[in-house]
Amino acid sequence: MRHLKLFFCVAAVAMALSCNQNTKTTSEGGSSAPVAGSIVYIQLDSVINNYDMFNDLKSEFEAKVQKIQSELQSKGRDFQNAAKDFENKINKGLLTQAEAQERNRVLTNRQNDLQNLTAQREAEIAEEQSVMINKVMDAVQTYVEKYNKEKKYAMILTSTAVNTNVLSADPALDITKEITEGLNNEYVKNKKSSNSSETKSEESKSEAEK
Repeated sequence: MRHLKLFFCVAAVAMALSCNQNTKTTSEGGSSAPVAGSIVYIQLDSVINNYDMFNDLKSEFEAKVQKIQSELQSKGRDFQNAAKDFENKINKGLLTQAEAQERNRVLTNRQNDLQNLTAQREAEIAEEQSVMINKVMDAVQTYVEKYNKEKKYAMILTSTAVNTNVLSADPALDITKEITEGLNNEYVKNKKSSNSSETKSEESKSEAEK
């Protein structure tokens, strides 16, 4: 069984937080950092939007979407120009009936191909987006589980812009900033390690080719 249960926020968060008896308080009445056994929470939207991995993947995704949109727009313009040219020639009587039928058949096939390509590209975009989200959420889940092996919180809950049913919560139980910083530090470290490995691989390949 996994150590950590990561939930999207529900109304029970407020109850859980208000029932938490394991948070130390300072002599001035303010709350200190939560201790082991506490129930803490993360503002998931904030974590994701400030996560470098998400922003890198998002930039790559948006570039792919732009490329696909440009491709479809170009093919769409070419089809419209061909259709207008066909219409003009029909109106001017520049095509025989056989030629007109053949041109119409070709244009119909091009239109069908364009519609199929559009549907295919839309499916690709949806799949890319789903994979991107899964990668980010898996990275967050994996990090939080590792993080909680040390912290040993009883439960880590998440709140989002869609689910904001928390009526009252001690800010000291909000570990959003700590999680975000930890994720970004780990991402930068892994990225450097990956780049270093790629560089060494390329150097080895170059040496072998000499």
